[in-house]
Amino acid sequence: MKPLEEQLAQYASYHRDPRNIATHFIGIPLIVLSVSALLSRPAFPLGNWSVSPAVLVAGSIAAFYFRLDARWGALMALLLGASLWFGAWVATLATPLWLGVGIGAFLVGWVFQFVGHAWEGRKPAFVDDLVGLAIGPLFVVAEALFMLGLQPGLRQRVESRADRLRRQSVGVEVRN
Repeated sequence: MKPLEEQLAQYASYHRDPRNIATHFIGIPLIVLSVSALLSRPAFPLGNWSVSPAVLVAGSIAAFYFRLDARWGALMALLLGASLWFGAWVATLATPLWLGVGIGAFLVGWVFQFVGHAWEGRKPAFVDDLVGLAIGPLFVVAEALFMLGLQPGLRQRVESRADRLRRQSVGVEVRN
């Protein structure tokens, strides 16, 4: 498995246009929340817990994040937990509302993604590597932290590596 920095750089190489990155701040959270909502039914009691397909998927993705990096894994697990809470709440709504929220957010999220990639002029990362579906939320969190001035060393390394990967794959000079 590629390490955290390499995963982020690979994903970032598909996301150099600031407009595309901005659309991901809307699209990816909508997609994550919608998947949590849609997979929160059915839920089965297991002791004091309720287990749904959403819990199993989120747990698997959180384990993947922990394998990349313990601190990032903990942060992402907290965010996935919030998503699960939202999904469980949506799942308590009447079926038409549950489906409306879940499917609606999913579709709107993907519209944002594809508009961003149209601006970028490049296909989404997951088209070449399905791991990109799991890296997307991590990328959004990383970009938010970078914008707050946190993790400057990681930011520099990811962006430098992403620019090199971009030049290699599309054969264009990247402007900074």
